[in-house]
Amino acid sequence: MKVLAVDVGGTHVKLLVSGATQRREFASGPALTAQDMVKQVKALAKGWAYDHVTVGYPGPVLHNRPVAEPHNLGPGWMGFDFAKAFGRPTRVMNDAAMQALGGYQGGKMLFLGFGTGLGTTLIVDGIVEPLELGHLPFRKATYEDYVGLRGLERLGKRKWRERVAEVIQQLSAALEPDEIVLGGGNARLIKELPPHCRLGDNANAFTGGFRAWEGGRAQANGARQARRAAPRRTDPTKGETN
Repeated sequence: MKVLAVDVGGTHVKLLVSGATQRREFASGPALTAQDMVKQVKALAKGWAYDHVTVGYPGPVLHNRPVAEPHNLGPGWMGFDFAKAFGRPTRVMNDAAMQALGGYQGGKMLFLGFGTGLGTTLIVDGIVEPLELGHLPFRKATYEDYVGLRGLERLGKRKWRERVAEVIQQLSAALEPDEIVLGGGNARLIKELPPHCRLGDNANAFTGGFRAWEGGRAQANGARQARRAAPRRTDPTKGETN
């Protein structure tokens, strides 16, 4: 099986086929529609052989289709049939869930993706539960407004780091994970990692896209997806920074 993993973000769309080492990407943004995305992915993926596709979508997913329009992209995503558009078996999952699945090492893990917005996913004993915590109320707005890209640009790095630490503390107290993995393009700006946190590798999004086709089919739960992951047998403290 050759899988094409597509990671759709608010500023870029990145893709990699299983077995390859060099990813390809193109700019996204508020004008990008689902149809345009598929067209550009197909063109950029020329020369790669693949028979399955995984799409990491920045929003809630049900039955392999987005159930809400994205906050940072163009229109036409909700209900879009990616399998028909790609002409291949396609699994669509929340983008944070795809990256979380790629970095999962067992136990109860909370993934926080600091990028254009705030991606959140909880994995418990191999079951992936995408969350939409970034849109919950926080201070005078939402979590995403403070620790997403808009918050970083408005607050500056020092204040942004303070809000990130506050958000991590709140979500850790509420969800009680064994560990918290910090991903997304802006996670590298966090200088001091809170207890039980480790930095994830953004390339884990592709690993998660490949893993999505391993060990059974995805299950839908409301506006969220749940699937059985294959945890690796590792030391749960490996890579953890206290």
